[in-house]
Amino acid sequence: MWLDRWKARRALRRKAIPEVLWNHALTALPFLHELEPGELRHLRTLSSLFLDHKQFTGVNGFEVTDQVALLVAVQACLPLLHMAPENRPWMALEWYDDFVGIVMQPSEVVARRTTHDDSGVVHYYTEVIDGEAMEGGPVMLSWPMVADAAVLAMDGYNLVIHEFIHKMDMRNGPADGCPPLPSGFMGHANRSSVYQEWNQTWGVAYDDFRQQVIMYQRFGAPPPWLDAYAASAPAEFFAVACEAYFVNRTMFTRNFPTLVPLLDAFFNPEGGTVPLQARVLPV
Repeated sequence: MWLDRWKARRALRRKAIPEVLWNHALTALPFLHELEPGELRHLRTLSSLFLDHKQFTGVNGFEVTDQVALLVAVQACLPLLHMAPENRPWMALEWYDDFVGIVMQPSEVVARRTTHDDSGVVHYYTEVIDGEAMEGGPVMLSWPMVADAAVLAMDGYNLVIHEFIHKMDMRNGPADGCPPLPSGFMGHANRSSVYQEWNQTWGVAYDDFRQQVIMYQRFGAPPPWLDAYAASAPAEFFAVACEAYFVNRTMFTRNFPTLVPLLDAFFNPEGGTVPLQARVLPV
């Protein structure tokens, strides 16, 4: 324990965030204004530790400045704010300890994909993406989407949170919309019921949302508030929902009231903390 504290203090000295940079981040990310002063101080600590543990690389001519790195760090750490005791902030960062690299792109990227159909035939295609989280590997982010976080928050968008939620989801296997959940989650007595409530509640919300998207795209119904990309897979629905939950809670609560208690319990369990080591694996 003392060694962890010593390492954390050393990291905080190495990656101390200058006041001017911190104030710029608060100005650039107005959704942080909902936080209490103590929460902002803790977020600053988490961001310093994050910056000490991660390696940023700019590609295709993009330069990663201290300001760029801090904007990413603050948004990446927001979901971790209550995931470990404040006097042990390094424990929260364990959610992201399966990778080091963060690749910053100057714009969106064309990714080459492959897929297999039911007959086993391989199909090749390309996809334009703004970010990507790789299981056990780095995170890629497009700078324009990071820089426009304040504007995009109005519609519930946040690229950084989205990709880092995928990282949390991947802690118990490929992203599927169900991250590791703590024992006794929401008062459940056994592991089976913990995951049963999570999967059932999210499954109903996902099916309802897919139906809204279908009605919009095929029959001219009003568009759903949440990004239609969330209807592409349960893992994407989880990530898109979480980004909206953090940057526009009012609209998210209005549109997805059944999911709010689950996310409150996961990201701030009973106002306390449940670090990663205490989470149970799926049954």
